[in-house]
Amino acid sequence: MGRGSLKWNVIATWITHAAGLLSGIFLMPFVLGTLGDGAYGIWVFINSIVGYAGLFHLGFGATTGRYVATHSTRGEWDELNRVMTAVLTFYSCAAIVVLLAACGLAWIAPSIHAWEYSSIWEIRTAILILGVNFAISLMGSGFGGLLMGVQRFDIERGVGLVSLSLRLGLTFFFLTADYGLLTLSLITLTLTLVENLSYMFFAFREVPQLSVRRRHFEWVTLKKCVSCSVFFALDSLAGMLIYFTDTVVIGFVLGTGAIVPYVIAQRLCQFIAKPIEQLGSIFMMRTGALHADARTEEIQRLLVRGVGFTFLLITGLFIGAGFFGDILIKAWVGEGYWQSHHLLLVLLGARVISVPVGMFRNILFGVGCIRTTSLIIFSEAMLNLLISLVLVHFFGLMGVALGTAIPLVLVSLGVLVPYACRQLNIRLAEIVRSALGPQLLPLIVLLMYSMAVTSTIPLEGNWQTLLIVATGGGLILGLAFWFNNWMAKSLSVSPIRLVREGG
Repeated sequence: MGRGSLKWNVIATWITHAAGLLSGIFLMPFVLGTLGDGAYGIWVFINSIVGYAGLFHLGFGATTGRYVATHSTRGEWDELNRVMTAVLTFYSCAAIVVLLAACGLAWIAPSIHAWEYSSIWEIRTAILILGVNFAISLMGSGFGGLLMGVQRFDIERGVGLVSLSLRLGLTFFFLTADYGLLTLSLITLTLTLVENLSYMFFAFREVPQLSVRRRHFEWVTLKKCVSCSVFFALDSLAGMLIYFTDTVVIGFVLGTGAIVPYVIAQRLCQFIAKPIEQLGSIFMMRTGALHADARTEEIQRLLVRGVGFTFLLITGLFIGAGFFGDILIKAWVGEGYWQSHHLLLVLLGARVISVPVGMFRNILFGVGCIRTTSLIIFSEAMLNLLISLVLVHFFGLMGVALGTAIPLVLVSLGVLVPYACRQLNIRLAEIVRSALGPQLLPLIVLLMYSMAVTSTIPLEGNWQTLLIVATGGGLILGLAFWFNNWMAKSLSVSPIRLVREGG
């Protein structure tokens, strides 16, 4: 069994999500232009509702990865097989429940919403297909969790890269305005099947000792997994509430036609932030392996590296969005979506705080501090729902964006960070000085570059120039980061200063 290095796992994650970014950039305007605002709004609305079926994952994916990381590091193959058998047994039962729920949702679809832009037959069929899709993803997610547990993110991300390429080709080739919802649903189902069969194949190849048999099933192991998964499930539920709640609230209060400007900003924010956020799962599995060997100081160093690096990337991208986001939106989906840039700045600005703080969250999960961490994240999601429901009536789409941003900032800084510092025995002042301080010079250089570009180069509607400017900004940020680290090493100043034993 081989383990992917931290560096290659990070590179694989970036490549996959860069491909996802490019795929989304090309696909969204194509799908929006083919289906129209009304039908596209329905597609997003249905996915938001059906997406709650993801709750049936119940955190078992993260549980699988955590236990696999521990047992594979220690060579405890019987324990690993018991965990995998218990998880897959649970997912098999959950898949049946998902299928029944999809049938019920399809049956009551006419009473849920007034479907102005598509026939009820097409709506019902799309819901059923997406239900089958979720059932398949449940069955395969256990094998995906195993690959992450043995730190083969390169393989797991590679499968995702192939799936993205296929999605791009199939959508461009098959999508038409007629039966567009069914076409998108069938493409999603096909790719989900391919992905999860691939996960299963590579799981058995990477862990030859893997065996999923009835004789490995033990109720005590299932109980152990459920006890852990309950709190991972709260974390997953929080993510779904934050992600799906916005479009559901808009759909019910303002109508599905109002979803599109918000989705443009939301998707851009996800395209920008998700590749960075995904680094957290790599760090969580790495922390689990280090924690199994009681390597506390390496966990602290990992945290400092993760917080500093993610802060540099997300803040740099926020600066770029502030200067060039409106031009990007016009070049991407055309005129008429002036609200989207303001919404993007609110959503992405909150992630300047929440993405680096996400490293605290994933490190805490890796060392086993799951219960309290999950409750903190879940409280953030509930605040998101409540504030969005109130503010949407006063500020419309901006109220929903503020309902997402305000809890992210308050809970991340006010609750999660102090708790993590206590659990990991690291002072907040040292995190700020060692992780955030060294990133200020590169970010100032990027800010000056952006100001100079906007005052000298016309960018309106010019994709080629916009890409050149973005590439230049990335190079400027990277060179400034390298120079900063080189100066620190030349002066014999370590960029990572940890506090041991509270000293």
